[in-house]
Amino acid sequence: MIPAMPRPRLRRAWSAAALWLWLAAAPAAVADPFGPQGEPRGQWREQTWLIPLPHDGNRAMHAAVYRPPGEGRRPLAVIAHGSPPKPEQRPGVKPAYRTAAEWFVQRGFAVVLPIRRGYGATGGSWDETYGRCDSPDFLRGGIETAKDIRAAVQYMQRQNFVAPERALVVGQSAGGWGAVALASQNPPEVAAYVNFAGGRGGYAGGKPNSNCRADKLIEAAGEFGKSARAPMLWIYTENDLFFSPAIARGMADAFAARGGRAEFHLLPAFGKDGHALFAAADGLARWRNLVAAFLGANGF
Repeated sequence: MIPAMPRPRLRRAWSAAALWLWLAAAPAAVADPFGPQGEPRGQWREQTWLIPLPHDGNRAMHAAVYRPPGEGRRPLAVIAHGSPPKPEQRPGVKPAYRTAAEWFVQRGFAVVLPIRRGYGATGGSWDETYGRCDSPDFLRGGIETAKDIRAAVQYMQRQNFVAPERALVVGQSAGGWGAVALASQNPPEVAAYVNFAGGRGGYAGGKPNSNCRADKLIEAAGEFGKSARAPMLWIYTENDLFFSPAIARGMADAFAARGGRAEFHLLPAFGKDGHALFAAADGLARWRNLVAAFLGANGF
């Protein structure tokens, strides 16, 4: 049972440019939901933060923060959400991937799930658009997503409970594409990336198994691969209705051919649409061993 949350406290921190505000609910201990599956039992704390976005007039980006018990510095994991297929659904976006976030907390991470510009409570302009479907700029869309992801990484690494280096970035769908874009910039504060079903332009026109311009998406993946050097894990499924196996393999091959480091896995079909693997509570069993091995191989 989740105990009642104490009344939130308002904290203030001044900078030379502006007053940064964030709201943090007092820590609430929650029982480990997983049981004896190899992960240690324990407790985690859930908080709500506002993260400043210097590249957008210091707009506050809403985020859910999950923390292990104790006050020591923890490695940071930032989880980037996807983008709904319909524009009218963007204001309803809320922190998701709760089961996945809890799994990362069990492994000792402080986990942040930011809501990017143009979505949910953060609001503002939706700058990660890729333009017209018949002539998309997938590079631009990914780079805009990457800006918000990196802002979350840098801000959270300045907090006294987060290790100031070697962050992990995890993204799903549009968030996964943003992770690939960020990897191409090689920020020193990020050590590794996990991309779940990343891409843009899927479900074009509201139709499953259709993409605005799969050729442009694969080409853009190659462009990101030219400069990306940090290790990445890419996970897709056989029945992803946004990015088919052919598109997924095409992106991974183009990324690797230009120098990117992508460990690619195509998992068996999951549910009615494998695109939901990372978000689904019962999807955890499908991907956790792959991610755990990748984390171990990269010093986490």
